[in-house]
Amino acid sequence: MHPIRSLGSNELDNTADVALRLLSFRRLDPKAILPTRGSSLAAGLDIYAIEDLTIQPGKRALARSGLAVAIPEGYYGRLAPRSGLATQKGLDTLAGVIDADYRGELRCLLYNAGSETIHLPAQSKICQLIIERIITPEAVWADEISETDRGGGGFGSTG
Repeated sequence: MHPIRSLGSNELDNTADVALRLLSFRRLDPKAILPTRGSSLAAGLDIYAIEDLTIQPGKRALARSGLAVAIPEGYYGRLAPRSGLATQKGLDTLAGVIDADYRGELRCLLYNAGSETIHLPAQSKICQLIIERIITPEAVWADEISETDRGGGGFGSTG
């Protein structure tokens, strides 16, 4: 029998870091490509389409990756645009939150904000997966919430 011991906060952080050095993907389609990083310090893993895509200006397309991912508890995955596709073609990524308990296919909702039709062949990099740490507090009603200098100022209120 092994003795039980408590982990200090630094040890907990290290344990989480070790758990995230490897991110497990399941191949759901034989055409799926394991995500890659554009550089050793890139924040996101590039996700590849498994089918040809054609997106008209002002239209959306749901791109298949053929992959499922196991995101650790305490984290979520965010599908973000690839900067080159965004600046060169006006391709944006919408609806990109992947919860830690989701095990279905990663699909990337793409939006063509440009003025020309976008053609992406199968095996194209379509978006990037960024893993982010989160907290998940319980929502409760409160009679009062703390005041701030900004208050209720919304869109454009800070300049």
